[in-house]
Amino acid sequence: MIDFVQALFNPDLPFLRYALFAGLLSSLAFGLVGSFVVAKRISYIAGAISHSVLGGIGLGLYLSLVVGWSWFQPLLGAMLAALLAALIIGWVSLRGSEREDTIIGAIWAVGMAVGLIFIAKTPGYIDPMSYLFGNILLISRADLWLIVLLDAVIIAVVLLFFDKLLAICFDEEYARLRGINVEFYYLMLLFLTALTVVLMVRIVGIVMVIALLTLPAGIAGIFVQRLRQMMILATLLCSFFVTVGLALSYSLDWPTGPTIIIFAGIVYLAALAGQKLIRK
Repeated sequence: MIDFVQALFNPDLPFLRYALFAGLLSSLAFGLVGSFVVAKRISYIAGAISHSVLGGIGLGLYLSLVVGWSWFQPLLGAMLAALLAALIIGWVSLRGSEREDTIIGAIWAVGMAVGLIFIAKTPGYIDPMSYLFGNILLISRADLWLIVLLDAVIIAVVLLFFDKLLAICFDEEYARLRGINVEFYYLMLLFLTALTVVLMVRIVGIVMVIALLTLPAGIAGIFVQRLRQMMILATLLCSFFVTVGLALSYSLDWPTGPTIIIFAGIVYLAALAGQKLIRK
């Protein structure tokens, strides 16, 4: 841990500071949106959205390197794919006649398949592992500003519409009786989830994104009852997991994303065990 702290202040290692800043900034969005995802019990939808992101990343790589659209970066493609997946799932959930789980599975698989095809057709060596499992150490200054922008959007929406989002998470019938447009705010929640997923892809990757979105909020839900308290605790826990995971991965020379997830998983299991002991 001492080596990690010293490395943070090393002027020759700016990528380590960028990684820590990215994790701390993203924790705001993870704590806020993750609490809604856990309260609404839509983790499986968040998983489908996260895996569909690979399709947008592959499209972004292909358009920027083959077609010559240098402005169409993979992160932009990821954002568009996540929002499209959220829109399709939301529409099917609210209006469609098809089974929701079938559509979610289709988006999950097709999104990854499309992404792998685009990556395969893009010349040069492109390692899909960095997208599947993340590499927070590749965060740049431009990525930090994008995270700040997306953070601001998510925080503003949550502050403006907290009561309505709270209502649809816990009692949709009551929300309808109060005249709340449940369909609109449900889609808004899915869009917030999509934006948060895009933030997280660079940190822990597509495969493990669902863990960091749900574990901090899940742990917070064990100790607190109110959603506002859950959001605050989940944000603090996410910051803690990212910081400790980054320090451990630096000291042990482990991949950063998996180290963060393993540490968060251990804390979650310990919290569950502690809860059972207290009840006994």
